[in-house]
Amino acid sequence: MKKTLFTGVATALITPLDINGVNYEQLGKLIDWQIDEGIDALVICGTTGEASTLSDEEHTEVIAYSVKRAAGRVPVIAGTGSNDTAYAIWLTEQACRDGADGILSVTPYYNKATQKGLIKHFTDIADASSVPVLLYNVPSRTGVNIEPSTYAALAEHENITGIKEACGNISKIVETAALIGERLDLYSGNDDQIVPLLAMGAKGCISVLSNIMPAETRRICTSFFSGDIKTSAELQCRYIPLISALFSEVNPIPVKAAMAAMGYCSNYLRSPLIPMEERGFQTLISLMRREGLNV
Repeated sequence: MKKTLFTGVATALITPLDINGVNYEQLGKLIDWQIDEGIDALVICGTTGEASTLSDEEHTEVIAYSVKRAAGRVPVIAGTGSNDTAYAIWLTEQACRDGADGILSVTPYYNKATQKGLIKHFTDIADASSVPVLLYNVPSRTGVNIEPSTYAALAEHENITGIKEACGNISKIVETAALIGERLDLYSGNDDQIVPLLAMGAKGCISVLSNIMPAETRRICTSFFSGDIKTSAELQCRYIPLISALFSEVNPIPVKAAMAAMGYCSNYLRSPLIPMEERGFQTLISLMRREGLNV
């Protein structure tokens, strides 16, 4: 029986950065706050965590630090994906040694692997991992989509236990759900599709929104799981304007601006990312205030 890493909401956590590098004091406080707010798991060094511009040393140190800070209170899922299979394996093995509870492996980007290439890539990573592997499909960023039949093939691997699905195509997701059954846990990778995927049997979501509203985002899932579908759907609809604002520029530009406004970090991103443009920022702040956030 495959292990379910978490049920509910995992925050795709930002990485607090400044001119000196990773700000571990801010990262520690952020991890504690997320856990105190009731979040179900944390994803460290994913897209939202700016993994693509972290050095090898920073990447592995942030994962190791987060595992120690979380101290078993919630699962820590380490982003270890790459378009280089050998490098992804190295990151995965390091994360396993450092105590990560699971790893999140994104579809190779730029190379544009074939579906057979994806199967080999993810199989090799899963073979090297001593913890459960979640596959991350986000074709808007990578240029490659994991097809439902490819998921079905990968579901045979005992270490591949779930999917962070951010393709946005509900028809494809339904097809995937039909093929994988209970062999893979499904998680929404898009905050605007949490309830639709829960309706298809998803275990929860991996969220950007929960960086700023962990308890409220989690309530979307807990309401659904308790049978209060009406409240879950109402919350999903209520937060759509805020979700849209959080993705009005490429992630994690807006959420970094939001977290800085809340006092959790500096509004510092590594090039080629730059701070959010003022017009969009003011819209974001207005929506955050509407939800009672202290900005």
